Amino acid sequence: MNLGVRAHDAGKCRLEDFELFAQKISSYGFKSIQLAMQKSIEGLSLKPGYLNPGIANYIRKALDKNGLYTAVLGCYINPVHPDKNIRRMHLDTFKDHIKFARDFGCSVVGTETGSINPDCSYNQGTYTDQVFNEFIKSIVELVEEASKFGVFVAIEAVANTHTIDTPERMKRVIDIVKSDNLQVIFDPVNMLDDNNINKQDDMIKESFDLLADRMVVIHAKDFIIDNGKRKRVPAGRGLFNFELFFKLLKEYRPYITVLLEDSKPDSFADSMSFINGIYDKC
Repeated sequence: MNLGVRAHDAGKCRLEDFELFAQKISSYGFKSIQLAMQKSIEGLSLKPGYLNPGIANYIRKALDKNGLYTAVLGCYINPVHPDKNIRRMHLDTFKDHIKFARDFGCSVVGTETGSINPDCSYNQGTYTDQVFNEFIKSIVELVEEASKFGVFVAIEAVANTHTIDTPERMKRVIDIVKSDNLQVIFDPVNMLDDNNINKQDDMIKESFDLLADRMVVIHAKDFIIDNGKRKRVPAGRGLFNFELFFKLLKEYRPYITVLLEDSKPDSFADSMSFINGIYDKC
């Protein structure tokens, strides 16, 4: 299994200390990372025009030296931000990540799908046709840019809060955009809510039926029910059916990168051992 982690779950660093940070991540036994620079590196201003090949190559070389690579260049924007000036800045920042992704040694630039609330929290208005169409406009613009640089735009769904919140809505986006430069970061726990939490096996199977050919990276976390509410926990400490999930993953997307999410250094070893054990058994 190609098992990695979101870099910011291991901590943060200054840009000049990134090689030591990479060494720290490698020491846990990971082989890859999701690098969201604004979350991992202190003091960066990622407004349009800041990124350049020098920064990208410096980070890539630090990772190479420590046996790591960037599986996803995270650029978490709000593609339907209600302030169109801020939305434009977000889209242009994402385009900068697309432009220099190959200098990072990465082919995937990822984001979640946003909300009409600036903080991407729940708002029923997010699920109107008007907002969906605005989302499509943003994604088409980014995918067209990605096609120029040989890079993939990967979008991640989140139930109950984001514009794309179900496997069906994700498939609708794929069918409308019609571009191989659009791919999916699949986090199955993100797809669970109060309506389907007791039918997770059905959700898992449906997701592979609809989206398997577009999955480029997997996020792995778990969940428990605490006082009647779903709570995210590190992989192996909850109720998610990893055995079914990895059985299908092996069948449909062998060797795909799996990134731990919502873990911390004190849970890395347990989650890695659990995931590797389940994956090997499937």
